[in-house]
Amino acid sequence: MIKTIIFDFGDIFINLDKLATGRKLKEMNIEDLPEHILAKNQEYEQGFVTSDEISEIYRTEFPALDPEVFTTSWNAILMDFPEYRYRFIQKLAAEKKYQLILLSNTNEKHIDFIKNEVSFFENFKDCFDAFYLSHEIGFRKPNPEIFEFVLKQQNLKAEECLFIDDTKENTDSAKKLGFQVWNLEPTREDVIDLFTTKAELF
Repeated sequence: MIKTIIFDFGDIFINLDKLATGRKLKEMNIEDLPEHILAKNQEYEQGFVTSDEISEIYRTEFPALDPEVFTTSWNAILMDFPEYRYRFIQKLAAEKKYQLILLSNTNEKHIDFIKNEVSFFENFKDCFDAFYLSHEIGFRKPNPEIFEFVLKQQNLKAEECLFIDDTKENTDSAKKLGFQVWNLEPTREDVIDLFTTKAELF
């Protein structure tokens, strides 16, 4: 029996254009990023590098990169947050049938942008019993440690949890630990259809 539902954020609630940042950088003649920059991106996502530091790292690597242009390019991945998805989680929270947790690989620049652009963000956040962002907890998906962290923090049993994420690598990692999973395909599925798509779990 499912007692806890754990949701990803990007392409589950807020729509993403995952290639947008790369396109923006290419407009400035920045092609493939070197491995050490990609590694720093992951460190930033875990909170081991600050927002100022990640900006400086890019400016050092690409001296012609304007700081404001960098921030705009960085946040280009973030698209709209359909309010009907917020209403879905709001209704689910009000029913109090399940513990609701958000677990997202999200860096500080992105969440600051979302706070400024999404008028109902704080109300959305309040729908969850726990709200875990990778840069705040020092773990990122698909590393199993992040799932173990949530289980321990919330005193949960993996088999009683449903984890929803659009990235198969992440749901595969959770599944190995005993979670029920839904690898949602955002081009043809929507989180609001949870109870029909995954009816067998409820």
